[in-house]
Amino acid sequence: MTFRLLAVSAALIGFTVTGAVIPGLCDEVSRAAPVRVAANQQSAPDFAGINNWFNSRPLSIADLRGKVVLVDFWTYGCVNCVNTLPHVTDLYAKYKDKGLVVVGVHTPEFPFERSASNVQAALKRHGITYPVAQDNDSKTWNAYRNQYWPAQYIIDQSGRIVFQHAGEGRYDEIDRTVARLLNVNS
Repeated sequence: MTFRLLAVSAALIGFTVTGAVIPGLCDEVSRAAPVRVAANQQSAPDFAGINNWFNSRPLSIADLRGKVVLVDFWTYGCVNCVNTLPHVTDLYAKYKDKGLVVVGVHTPEFPFERSASNVQAALKRHGITYPVAQDNDSKTWNAYRNQYWPAQYIIDQSGRIVFQHAGEGRYDEIDRTVARLLNVNS
């Protein structure tokens, strides 16, 4: 084993153990990413350039007025995204009959994640029944000025982003925010 290979291996192990992100290799954020509440409560962009819709007819933000919407940016090849899916599906199950709509926006990081059949298989594998938009050209990703997998945006009944978070965790805060907007106990 050459010295260079040994050094790279040690660095990768260090990144894995500490949970650090390797810039340029994967744009996932660590568990310690801060929650950002949208200060100016900007209007939520519409879903743009969607290649396929799964579990739903095509949706628009205008169609969802009057509902609380969780937009979840993810990709099935992202470990951090997969770790958040049980929490997102549980939140959907808990509040879907009370006015919450979850829209997963599957934005691929790698070419193999662009396959509709691969996305469909991932939905089945993870028990995802909420609407999922396949954003192969990153148009919705760019409209939200998103930078990370996973990332969640909570949109209130008037169509404004009131909460955003990048990375894993903060599940209780997300639940409380949704419950508050729906005016129900979490």
